[in-house]
Amino acid sequence: MASDDPDTTGRRRWFRILGSARNSSSPGAATTAAPESESLAPPEASETRAEDDAESVSQDEAAPDPDIADPEPEVPTPSSGSEVAPEAPVPKVARVAADRAPKRPRLTDGVPAALPVVPPEPMTLPRVIAIANQKGGVGKTTTAVNLGAGLAELGHRVLIIDLDPQGNATTGLGISHRNVEGSIYDVIMNDIPIEDCVEPTTVRNLFVVPATIDLAGAEIELVPAFSRELKLRRAIQQSRDDYDFTLIDCPPSLGLLTVNGLAAADDVVVPIQCEYYALEGLGQLLRNVSLVKTNLNPRLEVRGIVLTMYDARTKLAEQVEHEVRLHFGPKVYRTVVPRTVRISEAPSFGQPVTVFDSTSRGAVAYRELAKEVSSGATRRVG
Repeated sequence: MASDDPDTTGRRRWFRILGSARNSSSPGAATTAAPESESLAPPEASETRAEDDAESVSQDEAAPDPDIADPEPEVPTPSSGSEVAPEAPVPKVARVAADRAPKRPRLTDGVPAALPVVPPEPMTLPRVIAIANQKGGVGKTTTAVNLGAGLAELGHRVLIIDLDPQGNATTGLGISHRNVEGSIYDVIMNDIPIEDCVEPTTVRNLFVVPATIDLAGAEIELVPAFSRELKLRRAIQQSRDDYDFTLIDCPPSLGLLTVNGLAAADDVVVPIQCEYYALEGLGQLLRNVSLVKTNLNPRLEVRGIVLTMYDARTKLAEQVEHEVRLHFGPKVYRTVVPRTVRISEAPSFGQPVTVFDSTSRGAVAYRELAKEVSSGATRRVG
């Protein structure tokens, strides 16, 4: 006799597991069950063996036979017209498929629900927004550059502060490290006015305070400094009213530079890559935001979360988006930034994607994101 194929063996193992669970939870229900092997047999054969099956239930529970599938409950029929017919059972194929479907892991396990579920209030300009996430490669610099360009296209005067020692926001806007006379390092460490370090870009209304490699040593140099967490905040206060939006591109860490950025900001925008590592470290970032708000900056709030690098071809990206929106609700922006090669190519030309390819999906997405971020923004009076 030929051996069973793997699919048949797997189904028998699955039915044994399901059957043992049903028998242990409701022993009485097994007395009306018929073996699955007889599901295609005539009704007379099923009725003939019904009593034998009922007598052998206790023995089957003690030592299940691997060659016989677990019983399937029969559908009771009403004995008279006055009785109400029971609900139709779920078909076996559908039930087994639902049970055998892999359970999707919850991405939000271990992440505290630290964000309020109410939508953010309309902002009053000028506004300082920190683009922060301790995880690298999630699109912080890309979001800072292209969001700034989108806000500038809407008519806002925008300043981008490159607080990352890698200086990617600087080169992404066409500014060379070698041609700058002052950088954010001089602002923080040497108390140079921030307006002396501002560089114009090719985009109208968009300006940048560049970063150089000197910023890499600022983490150590700030350790003995007095009031080290508020260095950037004091510098921004001098030129705050000159710009509608000041975007701070924070480094991928939770060091003193990021703390300076959070202490100087009114809001935080968190980019999250649509991958399973998306929320890794996000809980720690939210806790740090809470600490900064308690001890250094009482007005600091998480303005929103933006999903980046969304690949619509994969089920994974859809699952990540579902979990993030389920956990953070209206804090997640409706606009999702897709993964496109045009966004990746734009920095090599020293341009935002809105200039490099104004009709691309990435440019359209960042324009929509700029509208969401600035929605309801009003200029401060007085």
